[in-house]
Amino acid sequence: MKPFLIQLDEQTLVALNRVAEPGKRKRSEFVRQAIRKAIRQAEFRAMREAYARNPDSAQDADDWSTPEEFRP
Repeated sequence: MKPFLIQLDEQTLVALNRVAEPGKRKRSEFVRQAIRKAIRQAEFRAMREAYARNPDSAQDADDWSTPEEFRP
């Protein structure tokens, strides 16, 4: 992993310490998860916006009236 230095105001740091203990890398993992979640949300938002701008047409949709049998 690459180190990433961020600065927090005192109020945010106190709140972070309430939800993620300062020791044993719990704060770091909390911040990594929050960043991943924010990235996922941004990607999903962009995908929803793209589909809203250019929705699938009925003729492009899969026809499920005659599905193939599933064989593992």
